[in-house]
Amino acid sequence: MIRHCVFIRFKASVSDAERVSILSDIAALKAHVPGYLSIDIGPNVSPEGLGKSYNGGFIIDFKDAGARDAYLVHPDHEKAGGRIVAATEGGVDGVFVYDFDIAG
Repeated sequence: MIRHCVFIRFKASVSDAERVSILSDIAALKAHVPGYLSIDIGPNVSPEGLGKSYNGGFIIDFKDAGARDAYLVHPDHEKAGGRIVAATEGGVDGVFVYDFDIAG
């Protein structure tokens, strides 16, 4: 299983409604990408103070790397990814992606 973790530094000017809309687009891909198992979405609520200004994010579990790779090239993902980059501080520098290979 692949755990795809994405953390976002949303611009302060991006409303909560727009954040929800953007992340809903990512969640909606579950219906279109075989092997997209689950998604968790939310703001950073850590009390540690180590969030480095990342204030939103999501984690998707995929059946395998092939499912993750199909998601990455899906046209709806590319569109949603563009919305994310446009809504972040620093464009692509405002997005942090880290994938884990979770042994089953």
